[in-house]
Amino acid sequence: MRKQNQFSRRKFIKNTVVAGTAFTIVPRFVLGGKGYVPPSDTVYVAGIGAGGKGTSDLTGIAKNPHARVVFLCDVDENRSARSRQNFPEAKFYKDFRVMLDKENKGIDAVTVSTPDHTHAVAAMAAMNRGKHVYVQKPLTWSIYEARLLAETAKKNKLVTQMGNQYASAEAVRRAKEFVDAGLIGDVKSVIAWTNRPVWPQGIPAPSGKHEIPSELDWDLWLGPAEHVDYNPAYHPFNWRGWWAFGTGALGDMGCHVMDAAFRILPIDFPNEVECSATTAWSGPFKEADYKESCPASSIIHLNFPRTDGKGNIKLTWMDGGLLPKRPDELLPNEPMGDPDGGYIFEGTKGKLMGNYNTVPVLLPTSRMKEALPKPTLPRVEGAEAGHYTQWVDAIRAGYGKMKISSPFEFAGPFTEAVIMGNLALRSYNMRVEGPNPFPGRKKLLWDAKNMKITNFDEANQFVRRKYRPGWTLNG
Repeated sequence: MRKQNQFSRRKFIKNTVVAGTAFTIVPRFVLGGKGYVPPSDTVYVAGIGAGGKGTSDLTGIAKNPHARVVFLCDVDENRSARSRQNFPEAKFYKDFRVMLDKENKGIDAVTVSTPDHTHAVAAMAAMNRGKHVYVQKPLTWSIYEARLLAETAKKNKLVTQMGNQYASAEAVRRAKEFVDAGLIGDVKSVIAWTNRPVWPQGIPAPSGKHEIPSELDWDLWLGPAEHVDYNPAYHPFNWRGWWAFGTGALGDMGCHVMDAAFRILPIDFPNEVECSATTAWSGPFKEADYKESCPASSIIHLNFPRTDGKGNIKLTWMDGGLLPKRPDELLPNEPMGDPDGGYIFEGTKGKLMGNYNTVPVLLPTSRMKEALPKPTLPRVEGAEAGHYTQWVDAIRAGYGKMKISSPFEFAGPFTEAVIMGNLALRSYNMRVEGPNPFPGRKKLLWDAKNMKITNFDEANQFVRRKYRPGWTLNG
């Protein structure tokens, strides 16, 4: 953190006495006062992406008395207006590369709350300058980016946090206590689902000429993505449904709903993936090939070798309103999870149903009347809101000194597995010459160490992306 103003009150008073100075009033930043945090104990934060989710991220960070938001960066002056009102003393930039170069010495940590396609380039630019980072979920747009961010955070000894805030909530901790207590035996499979997308997907690319709003720098918004003309179908919200910018329903909600599986079970990287997706039709028996848009709904199957060597765990993901079969243990009138989505762990001794924001229940629900394990895991003060405070406190404590809910060493492999589903979806309808025109519709075999699909090379183009000139991961 900042070196200036780091002398102690004791040293200041001693020096003034020795020098014989006639101070009768000691500055407040030396004496402090109730609720006062001295500059030497403050984490100076820059926000990249100050509108939309960035607004709540920065507000959450600022609730920690040891954090001060000193710089804001956003490509849209209109969307970032609220944050600029919330932090009127923060200097505003449109280009994070310019901000990081000019204000490098005045920044300790950076939040990244941009669309998915810019997460990695912004985070890497900050980490390469030694800044601690908080990055919204999904951690990155691509598998390769997730691997690189995790490696860089470890190499540079930086305090990191992915913005899946429910990783700090009660629900996942209670679920872990149930599973660790052996209430459902050995978990063999997990089913997870969401009602997302709540934005358009499975549609043709937008067309037509639109005037770029005066408050928006469209070239900066595009960042590392290939150039396309501005269209309101992309900004400010519906970018999530376009492969060039977003990661679809899976990227949006997978890092919430699937968190329990990765936090509780002995898994990290999958070795197999297969999928199916909604087919779009433009006429009778005429399949529409909407390559730019994520599908309206999908099912993804992942196989994970257990890290303890005791077999495999299968994970199924469903989105777009698709639901698994109701468990036989669930009574006809009992709700199956939360309307937003949920998960079911299937073990050798029973099942556990829950979601990222609801306390889990054993199935049948009558089992909740049994003697349940007492809470044993430490809770995060403030639950999901404490996700922000935890990151700031960990920065103050120093790298490796404090446990944090979603550091990149966890979030990196987690994101890789989530984004693996998108690799399968994007190669699902690929046509190639030969006896099997749709080879992407078979099971894909993944070599996690080398980040490579071994039985369908064409799918490897989706492991990493090409960056526009001027945008790299070395910023």
